[in-house]
Amino acid sequence: MPQHAPSIPDRTAPLIIVMNARSGSGNADEDQEQMRTLFSEAGQAHEFLFSDRPDHIPAIAKQAVAKARERQGAVIAAGGDGTINSVAQAVLPCGLPFGIIPQGTFNYSSRANGIPLETEAAVRALLNAQLKPLQVGLVNDRIFLVNASLGLYPQLLQDREEYKSQFGRTRVVAFIAGLRSLMQEHRQLSLEIEHDNERELIRTPTLFVGNNQLQLEQIGLPEAEDLQRRKLAALIVRAQHPRSLLWLALRGALGQLADANNVRDFAFREMTVSPWLGNKRPIKVAIDGEVTMMRAPLKFKVASQPLWLMTPSAKQ
Repeated sequence: MPQHAPSIPDRTAPLIIVMNARSGSGNADEDQEQMRTLFSEAGQAHEFLFSDRPDHIPAIAKQAVAKARERQGAVIAAGGDGTINSVAQAVLPCGLPFGIIPQGTFNYSSRANGIPLETEAAVRALLNAQLKPLQVGLVNDRIFLVNASLGLYPQLLQDREEYKSQFGRTRVVAFIAGLRSLMQEHRQLSLEIEHDNERELIRTPTLFVGNNQLQLEQIGLPEAEDLQRRKLAALIVRAQHPRSLLWLALRGALGQLADANNVRDFAFREMTVSPWLGNKRPIKVAIDGEVTMMRAPLKFKVASQPLWLMTPSAKQ
């Protein structure tokens, strides 16, 4: 697999843009027209591959990779963290340049790497980009750029999507949905984890693994610095009453989660997670904001190759 840095495409090599119509505010037609105008004015070859179904994005991303490889171009994800993950999954093995035009609610991948959130500025940044190697986390064969988790967090995401479908895709709606989820009773997970030559049994409502420095800094975890040393960050919450979980969420919002008595956090290079007693049922896992079912054991580690991310040039 490619380990060396690719080249930034010139204006004649196309940017293949995979666009999710359901991300962000939903003004996909206006956003696409704005992007098309900016690329055309700059003389940048480009092509849009459009989807209004999130489950179609992985297949469309493979098409984008094939087109970009054939014409020595780059692949661009226009969407939120879930869309970015799906497209990056296809791009990573081939070592192509990868760009982002943020269209989501939280946009952690973009914000952590200095990519503007406003569409026009993001497009102009792509036109004058430099490449940055971005660490990629793996859980089994799935990548994650922001986080991966099991237990409470996947349930919170599903509740959030239900609220967003009714009341709109905004941060306020996401916040209210999160509070509602935290106030309910939650099943405790009984897990066996192995990391750094240690094995232990834990009971927890949620296990969270982070790979985004900005997010870890915002919730107050010191392991944010460990990401620069090719490590991931784990957070384990001890068994909690719903009121206690609300208090932990508040501490996280204030950037003080590391000081909470009921939270344990550590950095690791590799970690294996399995249910107690060898339960073979698939486990619900949240990966960069999307929920999927995976079979145990879950093996978390850093990918051997980076994602070559197109980030704003220092000359801009």
